[in-house]
Amino acid sequence: MDDYRLNILKKSGTEISRLQLLSVFFDDEIIYKIFLRSQVIHQLFANNEELEIDKLDLFHVQFTESVIALLRKIKKSNEKNVSLIYDEIDLNEELINKISGSVINQQQFGLDKQKQSLKVNQSLRRLFAVLSDLSNDFPFSKNISVFSSRYANDFYFDLNTDQLSKLIDFSTKQVYTNVNAIIERKLMGLLCKYEFRTQFAFGLKAGELVIEVYQFLDIDRHFLFFPSRNLFLFCDLAMLNGVEKENNLSEKERIVQELEYKNDKLKSNAAMLKVAIPAEIVALLEDSYIKISDINFLNHLNNFDVQSNILKAMLKTELF
Repeated sequence: MDDYRLNILKKSGTEISRLQLLSVFFDDEIIYKIFLRSQVIHQLFANNEELEIDKLDLFHVQFTESVIALLRKIKKSNEKNVSLIYDEIDLNEELINKISGSVINQQQFGLDKQKQSLKVNQSLRRLFAVLSDLSNDFPFSKNISVFSSRYANDFYFDLNTDQLSKLIDFSTKQVYTNVNAIIERKLMGLLCKYEFRTQFAFGLKAGELVIEVYQFLDIDRHFLFFPSRNLFLFCDLAMLNGVEKENNLSEKERIVQELEYKNDKLKSNAAMLKVAIPAEIVALLEDSYIKISDINFLNHLNNFDVQSNILKAMLKTELF
């Protein structure tokens, strides 16, 4: 076999290898079929020295090179668009990591609610003793306000200042008062009756002001603790109509969930976009495959210019 023929076969093998790589990248049936058909044509010339080797070279010049150039352009365009998607994903990941670092764990919130309930119950017991003894001793447990300062932003429900004002409104005749606390008389009576058995129910916030709402374990009654004034009053839940109390996740945790869901969708879109081929191109490749699969294809190779020109024209379009 002469060097000229060997060189064309070597060049043909290179073109087919490039086409194979693109068929693997796009994982599209029509590209794989074109690759296989091109292999068959190459092997036909390799096994039959009587065939004009220039026709193989012409086949690649007119068809394979144009297909490869077209697919490479699509690949480059897709990768550019995918890169933009992953830039957004990276930004979301940074935000997720930043927020997650400051998110207070839901389980920890549950544990600390129990601790806060114990602190409030103990404080109320001591307040009862202080009021009974007409003492000015400070009745509150150490760091009783830390709970709200730690969790209010993430876990307390929002209400407006008017609602807050109504909740903490009282008559002086209704309450026991000393230098350290104010508590509704009937509430203290009920607390004594049920041995100060209460638990934290939920928190409310209006700007920087917070209210902790507690419920009795043995009866369906609630009361509030307003730390800013060390105030304890019955709490009528009917007054909280319109206040959203259904979310079980902190605001930051909800944001993290939304960003993670968005990133999952973006990654799915990126995977599809990476190998997407415009429908017009797929139709053109299918038509081209039919032509190169014709048993008389080689006899009409010189007339393949029209198909080649269509492929080259596609390279100049704005489809991708």
